[in-house]
Amino acid sequence: MVAPAAPIDETVHRRSLGAVFGATFFVRFAFGITLAVFATYIAGHASGNLNANDTATVGLVTAMASVGEFSTVLASGIVADRIGRFPVLFGGMITAAVLFALVATTRSPLALGAIDFVFGIASGAILAASLAVIADRSGSGERGFEMGRFDAMNLAGWLGGYAFGIAILGTLAVGELGLVFLAGAAILLVGLLVALALVRHLPPGPAFPRSSPAEILGQAFRRNVLLVTLPWLVIYMLIGYVLVFFGSAAKSTGYPLTWIAAGIAVASVFLVLSQPQFGRLADRFGRMRLMTVGVTGFVGTMTSAAALLAYGPSIPLIGALGVSAVAALAYGPAALAALADLARTMSRATTMAIYSLTISLGMVLGLVGATQLTARWGNPGLFVFFAGIAVALVGLTFARYRDLRRVGRASATTPAR
Repeated sequence: MVAPAAPIDETVHRRSLGAVFGATFFVRFAFGITLAVFATYIAGHASGNLNANDTATVGLVTAMASVGEFSTVLASGIVADRIGRFPVLFGGMITAAVLFALVATTRSPLALGAIDFVFGIASGAILAASLAVIADRSGSGERGFEMGRFDAMNLAGWLGGYAFGIAILGTLAVGELGLVFLAGAAILLVGLLVALALVRHLPPGPAFPRSSPAEILGQAFRRNVLLVTLPWLVIYMLIGYVLVFFGSAAKSTGYPLTWIAAGIAVASVFLVLSQPQFGRLADRFGRMRLMTVGVTGFVGTMTSAAALLAYGPSIPLIGALGVSAVAALAYGPAALAALADLARTMSRATTMAIYSLTISLGMVLGLVGATQLTARWGNPGLFVFFAGIAVALVGLTFARYRDLRRVGRASATTPAR
């Protein structure tokens, strides 16, 4: 039985969530900028096509953030469950800002890998604490909408920052890219100040029982939680590969980078508008239905992308890609709301941290798997990668549906499911 959210003053509700949404946007915007230029910064040249050694180095250095997040995020969740959400959130943001500034001081792959590892620790703390605040402050009837707003700020920050980073690649020399990381540090500090201003005078959040780490982990790692979170691992295998190498590959498309940046920025505006609406639909029609729409969209996106690579651009294929990409957006708010519904009070931050755990592991596996397959087989290797992701997503979705059927058909369509 999921414990209902405790009644809370509307001002506390609004300002607590505002702090989380603001912090999320600034963190992801800063990270998006730097991710777009990271490959070029590490390689030390502005060529649109990285050679094999550059690709391997970029992949390893970038993967260290995900390794750091994966290896420590559960500990961050346990700390947030025991001492509070905002201390963990603000500590992660301060650490991340310092690390961004440090990146501007070196181009050593070894040093950058170490910095990226610690950044992953901070990133996991930020995400686990943020999602726990939203789960605390919203009831099951509105949780999809609030998670949609979180997802909107998360993705809009990523894409808005990424678009800005792509534009910077077209204007700054390689030797000047260190300035981008200093800008990222400044943006993170602005986000921290905004969040602090919103929660400075608020009363403390609800008190939670100080359970042992073993008890918290036992409550978090349940079968129904894993069936909701494992699809993210597969999804971020795809997203991780695309995000890391798109920035450098964009130079070889023949289109001005400012055009590409503008297209990504338009997509970020659409995300801001669409994600809360998908969340509302999940509140109204049920989590599982919207998650299924999202999985269908991801499979359609990969199928369309593979066809475009194989046969070249065509209006029907581009249209199918666009429609599938929109459908894929339904997954995030519904699945985040489903995870929050399943989280128990004593382990809420740790349960939400499993989301971060799976996406960070997915980023690592995606980078390693896709780069190895494409290095060995070229585009056919990428097709194998897409096919594996599609099969895994469909299989996990079916397993989740079967699990819901075990507890009664009606529960598969209620918001809390």
